[in-house]
Amino acid sequence: MARGLLSIGSASPAFTFVLIMGAVDFFGDTTYSGGASMNGPFLASLGAGAAVISVTAGLSEFLNYLTRGISGYLADKTGKYWRIAFVGYALNLIAVPAIALAGHWTLAAGLVLLQGIGRGMRKPIVEAMLSYATSQHGRGWVYGVHNALDAGGRTVGPLFIALLLFLHGQHRTGYVLLAIPCLLALASLTFARHQFPVPSRLEEHRSAPAKGFTPAYWLYMLAGACFAAGLMSFELIAYHLSRSGLATVYWVPLFLAFGTACGVMASLGLGKLYDRIGLPVILIAVVLTALFSPLVFLGGFYRALLGMAFWGIGQVTQDMLLKAVVAGVLPESRRNLAFGLFFAGYGSGWLLGSIATGLLYEQSRLALVIFAVAVQFASLPLFVIARRRQGAAGS
Repeated sequence: MARGLLSIGSASPAFTFVLIMGAVDFFGDTTYSGGASMNGPFLASLGAGAAVISVTAGLSEFLNYLTRGISGYLADKTGKYWRIAFVGYALNLIAVPAIALAGHWTLAAGLVLLQGIGRGMRKPIVEAMLSYATSQHGRGWVYGVHNALDAGGRTVGPLFIALLLFLHGQHRTGYVLLAIPCLLALASLTFARHQFPVPSRLEEHRSAPAKGFTPAYWLYMLAGACFAAGLMSFELIAYHLSRSGLATVYWVPLFLAFGTACGVMASLGLGKLYDRIGLPVILIAVVLTALFSPLVFLGGFYRALLGMAFWGIGQVTQDMLLKAVVAGVLPESRRNLAFGLFFAGYGSGWLLGSIATGLLYEQSRLALVIFAVAVQFASLPLFVIARRRQGAAGS
């Protein structure tokens, strides 16, 4: 598989761009996810409770997705997509080591929110730029390869933090050391900008794009919002693992690393499979993801670990499969906005789900699980209807 990636990359500037942006997000997510693996316990150590931690994580994700619509609109309107991406990466990544300076949970929570805003600024622009490579290599494959590199960073970051904590290091030390991959990500982004100043030139051919926002687009957004409502942030999972005694302090980031590693292994296969059979891959991924919450919140150590494997599939669905779906219904000349709006709707579902699960956790873990499974299963018919609408529009 790796040999295949290298051979394609050597023959295709478009795929080279995919690999370089994958390197940017490898270092970026090493930084971001390394911090995320500590945020829950660190906020708790500063006096925050489960509801505060869950709502903070959910609000950060909501700002992440809400900002995507604004960022996408500005990128399409001004054409300054690289500049907006640079600002987004800087805000998202520099806020992570800055948490080391926080002396109260409110400041730490504010920096977590700032990370979400930065991610939202950069995400739709990166997804739109990558879409120019999909006509040559397939939507599932392009986003699958990029997500595999991205998820690789999400695995390395928590593993590094787990090792640090195992060696009796402190959370604050971990945040400071994450400044290293932060700088590497920004340096890689500078290189990408220099090598590919106009990514749209990479596109060789494409099927006729949508002229506007179709009913299928909005139905996919609603399906994504339902799916997001049941896919909880790791901050709440980490809080549960610590509070319930299922995992020691250095095992918590290992749970995150295991889940994301499962996502890495699934990304390339699911990407290729999506290019061959389409929607059934997403439906299967949603069903598998729905299994994570009962295993994590109602099971013991090993069931919770298995649940994290299904949570990792959920991350692949969120970070790769949904992007591949949206790339098929992009309106002409409004790619950045289309990605931004889609994930703004997705983030709304995430925020509502985070509020609900944070409050339900304190009342009944069974009720939390029922809610999470129900809303994710509700997305299934919406995906099917959206695909039929898309097919009808294309015929």
